[in-house]
Amino acid sequence: MLVIQICDFSKFKSGLMASATLVLVAVVSLGSPLHAGTPEGVWLTEPDAKGQRAHVVSSRCGNSFCGTITEVFDRNGAPVAAPTVGQRVFWDMQAKGDTFSGRAYVPAHRREYAARMQVNGNQMTVKGCLGPVCQSQKWRRVR
Repeated sequence: MLVIQICDFSKFKSGLMASATLVLVAVVSLGSPLHAGTPEGVWLTEPDAKGQRAHVVSSRCGNSFCGTITEVFDRNGAPVAAPTVGQRVFWDMQAKGDTFSGRAYVPAHRREYAARMQVNGNQMTVKGCLGPVCQSQKWRRVR
């Protein structure tokens, strides 16, 4: 089970890929035992305030995992150009029990946060907090 913790500020600030806040996502191949329980793979984020979603590719970076936005889609699922494509959104995600903990960057806020991820099958929960305000998203594994 893998969960990423990071704040989703899309309720506080709109903008292109505000949900990239949680693009601290990892990827796990569909049903692949090789990736089961790890954030390795491609994840589809929940829609942001504009209805846009992203693919985040998570892979090993040394002894940890890191993730990068590789594609952004409009509310109809069509690919769109976005400044967040190519943005590294999480890194140094290391296993701690059934979660992964590390750092995440939220492009909409140009800010770095402590983060946690937890994978459960083909879903990954991404959660984060800033003070007493916490938000989470569930991402779906696509590869």
